[in-house]
Amino acid sequence: MRILIHALILWATVPLWSQQKMVESLSPAASTNHPQTPQDEERGRTMGRAEPAPEILQPMLDPALPTYRPRKDITISGTFKGACSDVLPRLVKLWIDGYRKYYPNVAIEVGPPYAGSLGAKELVKGNLDFVFVSRELKPDDITDFKEKFGYDPLSVPICGGSYRHFGFLDAIGFFVNKDNPLEQISFDQLDGILSSTHHRGGAAVTKWGQLGLSGEWADKPIHVYGIKPWNGFEEFVRQRVLSTNGHRGEWRDDINFDKVVFPIAGRVEADRYGIGYSGIAYIDAAVKVLPLAEHKGDAFQAPSYENVARASYPLSRVLYLNTNKASGKPLNPAIEEFLRFILSREGQQIVLDEALFLPLRAHQVDASRALLDK
Repeated sequence: MRILIHALILWATVPLWSQQKMVESLSPAASTNHPQTPQDEERGRTMGRAEPAPEILQPMLDPALPTYRPRKDITISGTFKGACSDVLPRLVKLWIDGYRKYYPNVAIEVGPPYAGSLGAKELVKGNLDFVFVSRELKPDDITDFKEKFGYDPLSVPICGGSYRHFGFLDAIGFFVNKDNPLEQISFDQLDGILSSTHHRGGAAVTKWGQLGLSGEWADKPIHVYGIKPWNGFEEFVRQRVLSTNGHRGEWRDDINFDKVVFPIAGRVEADRYGIGYSGIAYIDAAVKVLPLAEHKGDAFQAPSYENVARASYPLSRVLYLNTNKASGKPLNPAIEEFLRFILSREGQQIVLDEALFLPLRAHQVDASRALLDK
């Protein structure tokens, strides 16, 4: 089986789709993956998840990333306890080792059980100084934290996800049946298809003709395939596509929900009028993956490795460090410097050397560092 991907080959700065040339690229479908067994989950909690082979392709480090400059004006020391998801133990250890070369009097413990959800709950209890999570926090975790402290946890993006590594925060793609003539889709259109709230200002989109398809497709219904809440993939799409300006989006009622992500590509392959989404690593059927545009006037971006590595593809994902910081109050200097180290050329070089996740671009680092000063 092959995945049909419509990929852009000319300048990303050209704003209009009609002015861009395209090639139609046929890519092999991903290997069919399966949910973790109880034994896999226990290994992940105690040792970390088994890591895949590194991606053959590797990005270049953004030359505009800031160099880390250690503090000389104050003494950085102390003992701190953190937690991390089961896909992060090795990367977190490398970050800690790199940081302690500058500050040997800082001790940071991040040990098992490795599970971001458990770490988020312990952060609420005040038992941890920070937690690395390989997805967005669950809404319940944020609600519980805010009920206790009166403000949201500070969630700082610290590196990119992977491109297509199964289980390692791969990028997300939207796809249609290979017979569908649709060539690209915008976030506004997706919100019309997926949501009941329509926070992006449009109307409900229920037929393919509303997306510009004509002939036999004009009056055909759109069948939506998605992942039942709560799920990390579902939450990411809800936050990025359905939610805007602080308003949380809600799914429309007639979505064909699966409990897990694994069947979605196959559902769309079998349904001429289907559309669905999943991680790139889960696309194991002959479907057509669509280029996306987040805002009106944006160039449509295909989910190619290059676009995900450059963070120009709008459904590229990021990992977070979550900690407790009230607005206007400083972090503990040791934790702040740990974050600034991660968000530096040296810290992102560690991500590149590990060769599983993708380093941030300079504009992403700037945005993350700005969060520390709020």
